[in-house]
Amino acid sequence: MNTCEVCGSQAFRTENVSEVFLIEGRRVLVDGIPARVCVRCAEVTFDRATTEIVRRMVHGEAKPMEVVSLEVFSYAYA
Repeated sequence: MNTCEVCGSQAFRTENVSEVFLIEGRRVLVDGIPARVCVRCAEVTFDRATTEIVRRMVHGEAKPMEVVSLEVFSYAYA
């Protein structure tokens, strides 16, 4: 059984998640990534194969499904 690195829980659920990655100065959103999510603290983890697929996608082996603009806010100026 695996243990959550954040809270120590051994209870996980499987779900598809969205993650934003910072790749060479640009933000990239990947939707529908299969992940394990800790039921206690919601920490998201990916298995090695999934991580490799995402890495290849965001480094140019796949074309984006769409391009969206993103509003940026700075908490420091609130």
